[in-house]
Amino acid sequence: MGLALSFRSSSAYERYNEGRKYWAQLTLASHNLARLIWIHVDERHADPTVGKQDLLAKISCLNMISAYAVALKHRLRFEPYMHYDDLRHLVGHLDTYARAADVPDPRKKQNMFKTAGQFLGLPMAESNPRKTIKKARVPLGNLPLEILSHLSSYMKQIYGNSTFEGSSYQSESLNALNTMNDVLTGTDRILNTPLPIAYSIAISQITWVYILLLPFQLYTSLGWITIPASVFAAYIILGIAYIGREIEDPFGDDVNDLPLDAYCKQIRRDVDVIMSKVPPTFAQTVGHTDNQLLYPLSHMGSAGWAEKSVDEIRAALAAKPGLEYRGDVTARHGRQRSEARRAEEGGAGHGKASGAGGDWAART
Repeated sequence: MGLALSFRSSSAYERYNEGRKYWAQLTLASHNLARLIWIHVDERHADPTVGKQDLLAKISCLNMISAYAVALKHRLRFEPYMHYDDLRHLVGHLDTYARAADVPDPRKKQNMFKTAGQFLGLPMAESNPRKTIKKARVPLGNLPLEILSHLSSYMKQIYGNSTFEGSSYQSESLNALNTMNDVLTGTDRILNTPLPIAYSIAISQITWVYILLLPFQLYTSLGWITIPASVFAAYIILGIAYIGREIEDPFGDDVNDLPLDAYCKQIRRDVDVIMSKVPPTFAQTVGHTDNQLLYPLSHMGSAGWAEKSVDEIRAALAAKPGLEYRGDVTARHGRQRSEARRAEEGGAGHGKASGAGGDWAART
């Protein structure tokens, strides 16, 4: 029984952990693609109309990156439409199969006995999540894949009009799209490859046979204490078995599932942060008055260092690595000298800081 429960729990957690890794890959690919597009795609503001269109196209593309994560979340939860509050405003303008599909009737009430069975946790009362897809009367398509097609169309456009030059940048953007597609197929594999039914039946049978036979094994040793002991042991065993069953599908909306809503919101916030500022120029960053280039050796800003010679700058750089060690040695020597003077003269003295690091800190 221990082997059966261990197999069930380890296989379920492997699926859970693999699902988390795929969402981490999606976050990384979304960041990389959004940053590449926002920083490296040129806006042709020589013509104000064309420049504005380039900017709006970049914003639309980054919104589709956010939309991809939300669409993937709904697909993994067998929600194939686009009328959801967190998705409709992101993809309502795209030509997709989900846009043309019928919206399910939300007024349809569930059977009372089925509701009661779900409340009690009965397996036979659980709703089939694939029911919505099976009842569709028109093709529902694959919304995340269709969003990738629109992103690829934008890539083709910026490659063609020379606003996204550089073969390495283009390769990175295509690799990001490939990673997003890999996440789609990988999560779909986890979703549609459950533990084989033969294993599930065998593990369930072994667990219940052991629980039913456990009181007969304990009675000769424990007597009437067998009753609470058996109940407690059954609680532990069934709890471990239920945990494996609970996390087997990590993409649902239960408390033990992956927080996909939080992942999508985080990707959306990160993309919004990237879009919130004009692409910076590094010259402005270097010349900023608060740019303390050699802190803690010096509090001087970049303007002050610009007035020094190259040799002085390199000398300061050479002194910086040993500043911490020289500072410790200087402080220790100063304490020793102070103690010696107090012992000999009965007074207190202060040693001067020495070393290249102290000299540079004093001068700058």
